[in-house]
Amino acid sequence: MSEMINNREQRQIILKQLIQELHGGASVEEVQERFAEIIEGVSATEISEMEQKLIQEGMPVSEVQRLCDVHASVFKGSIKEIHGTQEAVEIPGHPLHTFFQENHALERWFGERLQPAMSRWMDAPEGAPREDLIQAFEELKGIDRHYARKENLMFPLLERYEITAPPKVMWGVDDEIRGKIKDAIRAIGEGGEPAVLQKSILEPLIHQIKEMIFKEESILFPMAIDTLTEDEWLEIADSSDEVGYYLFTPTVIWKPERKLENLLQMEPEETTPTGEVKFDAGAMTPEEINAVLNTVPLDMTFVDKNGLVKYFTQGKERVFDRPKTILGRHVSNCHPPASVHIVEKIVADLEAGRRDHVDFWIRMGPKFVMIRYFAVRNAKNEFLGVLEVTQNIQPIQEITGEKRLLSEEEIE
Repeated sequence: MSEMINNREQRQIILKQLIQELHGGASVEEVQERFAEIIEGVSATEISEMEQKLIQEGMPVSEVQRLCDVHASVFKGSIKEIHGTQEAVEIPGHPLHTFFQENHALERWFGERLQPAMSRWMDAPEGAPREDLIQAFEELKGIDRHYARKENLMFPLLERYEITAPPKVMWGVDDEIRGKIKDAIRAIGEGGEPAVLQKSILEPLIHQIKEMIFKEESILFPMAIDTLTEDEWLEIADSSDEVGYYLFTPTVIWKPERKLENLLQMEPEETTPTGEVKFDAGAMTPEEINAVLNTVPLDMTFVDKNGLVKYFTQGKERVFDRPKTILGRHVSNCHPPASVHIVEKIVADLEAGRRDHVDFWIRMGPKFVMIRYFAVRNAKNEFLGVLEVTQNIQPIQEITGEKRLLSEEEIE
């Protein structure tokens, strides 16, 4: 047993050395040769542990992310075949089955839709072929739903088991892909030279997406199936419809033998004899509270003083996805790695009292979104957490004139 552990530890040392050599400028061919000589087989878990240790020892997430595609290509021929995902993959409705079906549909889409569109564009770059290729890449933007389910449903559950580095690295690469799809659409629309764009933008983007498929199926999904419980997979399944799917939509509802009921229940400390919750002005039943908060035309998310997502409203018109799997997740893990430091600075300023609120506003297609962060304090001015309030203010900006409560036009 001790020999097995020592071998595993030695492989970790070698893996770390190989990544650091790549970071230092070694060629992929040099590392591949050494890798083949030293290591016979590496599991997905070991690669994940290696990434975790690199980040814990001080290597920035952005650096591990930058090397992600490189070391994936190095490891591709050496990762042990993982059979743990096989059973789940074959169960219609199971989240892993859906993820795999989306990946397979995407691979077919590359061959049946994107590649023909690229060929037509290369042969006749002006006019309809270019517009058709732009439309194809617009369709590819839908991959965001696949990535969002992974990031917002699976990653929070892995974080419960302190598996944080691989999700952070993968999320960063997902964001790179999202950005490169937009870059491709813009470059094609601006009429760049087809041969140059194909080599500099389009082919690297397609390669990176295919590498992500490999990393999901050979690293992330095996690690997840070995880690998450059936109830946690059910959490993912129950929230997947809200986020959406890409190129494949499950038609079967997965119903395991056991179902987790009411993970989080609010138990008010102060209630009336009839079960109503007391407020500074009045009282309401838990049902009324929930309904009122979900009726308010705002997205509200509360992060407690420990930085954990504790609550969010579920109104009819949501600006951002808020799956229930983020409950209990640390706020720093709810944002892309590139913006985490900004979020942490905002929270620190609110907690310290340097600011009472922070406002942002951004364009999101037809929406003009106002995002506000408020410090939440009790009657003793003690910091309780942060409230994020989000609203599409585009309809408000378009209001002109007056509309009285009893305007003559509406009286019948």
